[in-house]
Amino acid sequence: MTRRPVIGVSGSRLLAEGVYPVQAAGMRNLEAVAAVAGCVPVIIPGIPEAADLREWLALCDGFLLTGGRANVHPSRYGEIESERYGAFDLGRDGVTLPLAAAAIEVGAPVFGICRGIQEINVALGGGLHPEVRELPGKMNHRMPPGETDPEIIFRKRHKVRLTPGGAFARLLGCEEIVTNSLHGQAITRPGTRVVVEGLAEDGVIEAISVSGAKSFALGVQWHAEYDAEHDPASRALFEAFGDAARAYARAR
Repeated sequence: MTRRPVIGVSGSRLLAEGVYPVQAAGMRNLEAVAAVAGCVPVIIPGIPEAADLREWLALCDGFLLTGGRANVHPSRYGEIESERYGAFDLGRDGVTLPLAAAAIEVGAPVFGICRGIQEINVALGGGLHPEVRELPGKMNHRMPPGETDPEIIFRKRHKVRLTPGGAFARLLGCEEIVTNSLHGQAITRPGTRVVVEGLAEDGVIEAISVSGAKSFALGVQWHAEYDAEHDPASRALFEAFGDAARAYARAR
């Protein structure tokens, strides 16, 4: 039996039943890695003491940085903490930020989704805004308040214009797609080597690549994992991510 590539999927700290602390990753992320990318998903806990950075790089053939309710702590990009930045997950920050930078450096494939695109940007020296809808001319990118129906929460809400001839336009074969939108925080200052690849109708950064990356190194602000099996753009992204992981595994 041929060994499938292993993808490290970033976990987040949650309270099960509001009481018991767990490390978890969304089912859709794990299913997209297994069914669409064709790889084996392994949850990476947001616990820096659980494993050395080199151990994760040795174990995994690629990394999926997932979304999460907690925001990247503002001290990671030179800002001062306040209530407007929301909840934090310092353990996850301590794992994913150095891991993203290290994986890109060694050429391991990295795919960032929602919080994940923000982690790539911060890991490469960029900055974020805690509530993008507060900026002049920006729309509300958050999910409908109080909504519990996933079909409504993840409904496609706005267009994303892709850079002509860029990495996303080449991969997806088009220059405009329609995506879901479930975020408050967003990139305002691209990091070193971060290339803006897609913008929402109001100019919010929705897609990035990493200049000079040795392998797949892309981030999207929307939740590409939600309907990865059927949505053409999401499927193409996860398939390309899986192909990159297989190439990386063979090269190792």
